[in-house]
Amino acid sequence: MTLSFFDQFSISTYMGIPLIALALTLPWIIFPTPKNRYSNNRLTTLQSWFIRQFTHQLFLPINQGGHKWALLLMSMLLFLMALNLLGILPYTFTPTTQLSMNMGFAVPLWLATVLIGVRHQLTHTLAHLLPVGTLTPLIPILIIIETISLFIRPIALGVRLTANLTAGHLLIQLTSTAAFHMFFMMPTVSALTMMLLMLLTILELAVAVIQAYVFVLLVSLYLQESV
Repeated sequence: MTLSFFDQFSISTYMGIPLIALALTLPWIIFPTPKNRYSNNRLTTLQSWFIRQFTHQLFLPINQGGHKWALLLMSMLLFLMALNLLGILPYTFTPTTQLSMNMGFAVPLWLATVLIGVRHQLTHTLAHLLPVGTLTPLIPILIIIETISLFIRPIALGVRLTANLTAGHLLIQLTSTAAFHMFFMMPTVSALTMMLLMLLTILELAVAVIQAYVFVLLVSLYLQESV
């Protein structure tokens, strides 16, 4: 029983082809694309408004040099949000519960921000490793601590996204399993458990959106330090 709870996170294959490839391409299909006409429909207009608002909020504290990242970060935000939300549907697979894939997103983005900082302002980037006013005996220790915290950033990005989505999916499955098994023995308790399941599902919808936003927000903060 314990192992079956984690079967939902295993990568399924069909005729030897991993279905994670289909799950990764699906978000780009469901988003409507603007047409070359004077007036768009309501869905396209709402999507454009959403993208403009989030782009404005993300890049408000970043100077002009970092605005070239807007297309990449907003594409990543929509992509992660779609993957997280599609994973809540029954009989679907959530690719963002795989730590390897999340690390594949986090490491290149983090490394790009570090390389940009080293290339354009090396002194300012190295200054982050040593706070102002540090006592001389503490300088080697603080440099080591700040260096370790710098390299932990991509791990924190990937683990945070994986852990939050995995915990939510497991909690929903445990609650639904309990409601099903108690349906004939304790119908009242089962009904209350179903109500709790509905609340957890709404919470998981919010978590799916928030975690995608937090992932991109942290990358934008790393970018702000570099540019």
